Parts: sequence; structure tokens; C-alpha cells
Amino acid sequence: MSHVADRSGTQNPLLQLTAMTADLARVDDELLKAVETDDDLLTEIAGHLIKAGGKRLRPGFAIAAAATGTGDAGPAAHEVVLGGVSVELVHLGSLYHDDVMDEAKTRRTVDSVNARWGNLKAILGGDFLLAKASEIAAGLGTEVAGLLAATIAKLCEGQVRELRNIYNTARTEESYLDAITGKTAALFAAATRIGGLVAGLPRVDIDRLTTFGTEYGMAFQIVDDILDVVSSEEELGKPSGNDLMQGVYTLPVIRTLSGPDRDRLLPLLGRPLDKTQVEGPRRLIIDNGSIAGSVVTAHGYIDRALEALAPLPETPGTAALRGAAHHLLASLPATA
Repeated sequence: MSHVADRSGTQNPLLQLTAMTADLARVDDELLKAVETDDDLLTEIAGHLIKAGGKRLRPGFAIAAAATGTGDAGPAAHEVVLGGVSVELVHLGSLYHDDVMDEAKTRRTVDSVNARWGNLKAILGGDFLLAKASEIAAGLGTEVAGLLAATIAKLCEGQVRELRNIYNTARTEESYLDAITGKTAALFAAATRIGGLVAGLPRVDIDRLTTFGTEYGMAFQIVDDILDVVSSEEELGKPSGNDLMQGVYTLPVIRTLSGPDRDRLLPLLGRPLDKTQVEGPRRLIIDNGSIAGSVVTAHGYIDRALEALAPLPETPGTAALRGAAHHLLASLPATA
């Protein structure tokens, strides 16, 4: 539900790290190796979204985090690549499950797994990806394995918090932030922390990288939720206003409902909407100032993310993470 998109039509901001393109190609190779099985159908299902592409932001964050400790911009160590693979497999597994819950027909411009093979196979495929992620993490040490397991639990907790508030026009900002801490920020935090752990960085730097990942992840979801309201279907590559149609009331909606336009918006919500019904609520939310306030909130999270990076050595990895933070805010259209 309302799972964050990869916005894969835009360039990956981490590519300024010299070896990143080659390292992400290695990630793709390892992803496909990880899902090879003796069963051809399971291999096809598990590899479906891997072959569909994506920017691989989360493994990119793991690789960049590992590179913050060295001035060498060369290829990432194999263990670092595997750390990124484990995080991406969790992300992909969560998408399989999300698409079942949302009854989604497409994902990354291709048929969703559930649309092509049905819900049961999609759920099993998602479970398989999570299991393979755990298997790879176990090979990287007990701390990495424990961290990934805890992250999967946080993803589930965040998703449940969101599901409990579907069509809830009384949803609070606190409940929204709690949900996105689990369903989005936790995985970015795991990516940066795993990169630091596998690279053997000092503990204080690992903690700073974890903070960066958390704060970035919060901003990432808020930006995605803003774009769902203000962007066109062509810009998003999916229906605009999708969260409103599904009853997922995000930060701009919550703030509109707590402001002077509450009485105008409230009668339009609280139930499923179709494409013809969503434009009125969208326009109300865009015009009343809640978008601008949500942008300010996203900037605050990015400011804290950059503060966490500030004490780290000035390396290509640090610069790449900083660039990713700035790029996220630049992805907002001028109208936001």
C-alpha cells in the first residue's frame, strides 16, 4: 500500500561514485544468481522484477556507505555487493507482497507478479526473496543477519500501521510518521548500516550512516507522497492520486484535514475513489498550502541526514550520499 516508487525514469544520483555503475551491474548479476533454483517456474517468478530493472538505490546506498571510509573510488568488495543484494531482495520481496495487497496490475512498466501468476504464487515468490535475503545476510555475519531480520519485522510493522488507517480521515501525523519509519526508512537505514558493517568502519561512523539512512528514508517517502498528489500520471508512470483512491492518507492530506479546508475535503474522503472522483480532492490539497508545508518537512529530514554525514571523511562515498540527498529534493516539481 502506498509503497514508495523508485522513480526509475530519473538518473541514479549515486552514479557520481566512479565505480558505481559497474558495482550495480555486479549487484544485478548476484541478484539473478540468488534466485536460481531447480524449479524453472520459481526462478522465473523470483527473477521477474529483477529483470524489469530499477535504480537499485538501496544497494547503491550500501556500496556508497562502505566507500565513505576510503578515498579509493575503485570497485566495492564482494561482501559489500552481497550486503547490497540482501537489502534489495528484501525490497523486492516487499513489492511482491504490496502488489498482492493493492491488487496492482503493473510494476516497473511490466505485469506485476500477481497479475501474471496469481496471488498465491506472488506471495510465495515474495517469501522466497525474503528467505534468500536472510541466507545471504547470514553469510555476512551474525550482526548483519540480525539487523536484516529486524528490518523485515519493521517493514511488516510499518505496513500494518498503514493498513489500520486505510480510509481513516482522523489519521494523525504521528501515526503517519510511525508507519513510514518502518515501511520505508528502516530499509534505507539497514542499507547504509550494512555497508558500514561489512566494510569494517568505526562504530561511530556506522551509527552516523544509519542516522543518514533513516532521515533520508523519511524524506524519500514524504517526497513520494507529495509527488503522488501534485504530479501527472505521465510524470509518475502510474495513476496520480493513487493514495487518495486507495484511502492512504499521507502528510499533505492529514495537514489539509487539520486546516481551514477540512470541511471541504472531509466529505470527499473516507471511501474508495475512482479516477473521476480524485481530481477534486487533489486540487483542494494542492491549493491550500499543505504541499508547501510538507516540502518544508522533507527538507528538515534531509538537513538532519546531511548533519549526520558532516563528521565523516570527505571521500567519494560521502559525496555520493550527499548528492543523493540533494537530488531527492530536486526531484520535486517547482509547483511543490
